[in-house]
Amino acid sequence: MTTTGRIQVLRASERPATPWLNGGGVTREVAGLPAGAGLNDFDWRVSLADVASAGPFSRFPGIDRVITLIEGAGMALTVDGVEQSVDAPLRPFAFSGDATTDCRLLGGPVVDFNVMTRRGRVEATVDLVAEPTAVQVPPAATVLLVCLAGSAAVDGTELTRYDAALLDAPGTHQLRPDGVTAVITFRTAATTATAATTATAATAER
Repeated sequence: MTTTGRIQVLRASERPATPWLNGGGVTREVAGLPAGAGLNDFDWRVSLADVASAGPFSRFPGIDRVITLIEGAGMALTVDGVEQSVDAPLRPFAFSGDATTDCRLLGGPVVDFNVMTRRGRVEATVDLVAEPTAVQVPPAATVLLVCLAGSAAVDGTELTRYDAALLDAPGTHQLRPDGVTAVITFRTAATTATAATTATAATAER
């Protein structure tokens, strides 16, 4: 990890691979909060997974998940008995970690991108950006940028494929992707609820 101004750069080359217990793949954690938290006590967690074989997903009670296909022919996910094809690259699919989920590979190994948030604590929006844009970091929020295809520049800092940049101070950053970059905005549930209450009150006053 390197820090440049208000940007923490998380290089893919420095990311260890953790084998799954069932031998079906490996996971590389990109970032999480709190830093160093385990699978039972994170508020949010972002990772890349190499899925080598079919099989059930681990259940994560109380967790909301967004999965995005990055490489390969795709998967058929059966979520609580309902099959959903995840076979279009770079198209996020949201589902509950509480659900019983099984994975069938459609044509060999895949790489997928995972965003997980603990329900009631954190909410996340996942946007895939292919054009130059100004990235806003709201107060009491964190933004994680992950280069999923090609390369990208954030305020002039270069990211290659699967590199990430963590932005945790309010402000504006210039993102210039040459490919596709995921922009994930994490807000605490309390912040989200307060914003919704304020918006409702303002509407009632008109």
